Amino acid sequence: MSTLDNLYKQVILDHSRKPRHFGELSGATNVESGHNPSCGDHVQLMLRLDGDVIADAGFTGKGCAISVASASLMTSALRGKTVAEAAQLEHAFLHMIRTGEPDPSLGDLMALQGVHALHTRVKCATLVWQTLDVLLRQVGGEDTTPDAPAP
Repeated sequence: MSTLDNLYKQVILDHSRKPRHFGELSGATNVESGHNPSCGDHVQLMLRLDGDVIADAGFTGKGCAISVASASLMTSALRGKTVAEAAQLEHAFLHMIRTGEPDPSLGDLMALQGVHALHTRVKCATLVWQTLDVLLRQVGGEDTTPDAPAP
């Protein structure tokens, strides 16, 4: 295992054992739940918007280490981003998970790049991101998924 792989593994373990932004988010303006019926993971994603800026993000739920780490890393990355920037982040993350291609703009989220090769775990890593997509569509009123047809 390379030093970089080991570092990424440590980031995932740290975020799964001590998730950031876990718990009810006071003053949440947008809340959405997601569930992965194939493994039982579930998440509730909460955002507090100030205009079109994500002032805060949090989550609750239960899931495997990858699911919890993905939610923890994502909520950390979303804070302070605009809705448009959050949609771009979502697209970049999902592209990385689908293709395995690294994207340095993802920062700590690149720790989950290796999930690409673990086909049974992709849904674990993307559950919270799919939940975010639902929230962003509610806020922005449009489909934010990659390859969405133009309106």
